[in-house]
Amino acid sequence: MRIDQEPLAAVDEDVVAATRAWLERAVIGLNLCPFAKAVHVKNQIRYAVSAAQTPGDLLADLVAELHILRAADSSEIDTTLLVHPRVLADFLDYNDFLELADAAVAGEGLEGEIQVASFHPHYQFAGTRPEDVENCSNRSPYPTLHLLREASIERAVVVFPDAGQIFERNIETLRRLGHDGWRRLGMAKP
Repeated sequence: MRIDQEPLAAVDEDVVAATRAWLERAVIGLNLCPFAKAVHVKNQIRYAVSAAQTPGDLLADLVAELHILRAADSSEIDTTLLVHPRVLADFLDYNDFLELADAAVAGEGLEGEIQVASFHPHYQFAGTRPEDVENCSNRSPYPTLHLLREASIERAVVVFPDAGQIFERNIETLRRLGHDGWRRLGMAKP
């Protein structure tokens, strides 16, 4: 895991740059998450790049990041993107790992305080085909665990009361955009 005092390796800088570009172009640019822009503009997103090469090491990095997020003032760090480019490249393995991630949140006594959202280059919703464009709503350049403060989500939902419609709106947006539009954003082929 990258420790704040250590400089990012050039590879990690590239990982963060690609993740930030995806956030700006796709997540914010297409308004896939109406809550992302505010924390991005305020520089309240922590980008942590894990050097983990095994799920066990990633789990340890996740627990460390949960502690960092819990201890941080939300005006400084409201959310964390834990990017792990060296482990869980296979989506099914990644998807299985999400149970361990949720168990770690519970094990650290953070249920109801922090939740984990998931993004992966090969993300696939149940009942879809791998090439279906709607999967792009959760496709990031690298496997990523998004750690969110539940209090922040609750505040955002007050401002955006139709939060339950986000998923359906994203499907419509991505279907209108299509594969070519997704590629024009500089995103990988679905």
